[in-house]
Amino acid sequence: MDARFILACSDPAQLPPPSLTEVGVAGRSNCGKSSLINAVCGQHALARISSTPGRTRQLVFFLVTPAQGEPFHLVDLPGYGYARVSRTQQQSWARLVNDYIDHRPTLRALLLLCDIRREPGQEEHDLITWAVARELDLCVVLTKADKLNKSQRFAAASRAKAALSLTRRPQLFSMHDGKAVASVREELLGLAGEPKQV
Repeated sequence: MDARFILACSDPAQLPPPSLTEVGVAGRSNCGKSSLINAVCGQHALARISSTPGRTRQLVFFLVTPAQGEPFHLVDLPGYGYARVSRTQQQSWARLVNDYIDHRPTLRALLLLCDIRREPGQEEHDLITWAVARELDLCVVLTKADKLNKSQRFAAASRAKAALSLTRRPQLFSMHDGKAVASVREELLGLAGEPKQV
């Protein structure tokens, strides 16, 4: 699978023309979105990783070309829930994401990432409700699974499934676990597999 950066947008007017299927990656600031994108795409520096939450302030588009199947766009959404930015900045990010999710005709699915050590909050509930209303496919992924032992991981996954009223248990992910990386990669390719009509 090949992947490369295309562009970053801070305004809906900067979005590329809708053409390829798009899969959005959403989650709280510092939940590990960049690490997951890099691991799943097999590139160490595709998405910028920072120890400072809230660094992703734009919609970041990556072109992904699978070994089999059609190319698609993977779109990194600004992280939510980061308080150490101004309210004006938070509102600006929210408007950007809202417009993208509500109106982007080629958006097919969302990967919703949650740190396995955190209980899902209202933001996660709202995103799931939003995805259902928009008829988007959805996959919930619990990141940083290596921070817990095996029994704790499965307990956390069961709690998240119940808390978010999911029909199946969330995917467990760690960038250090090759099987977990391959599983999420397979999920991503499945979400992007059928073109959304424009």
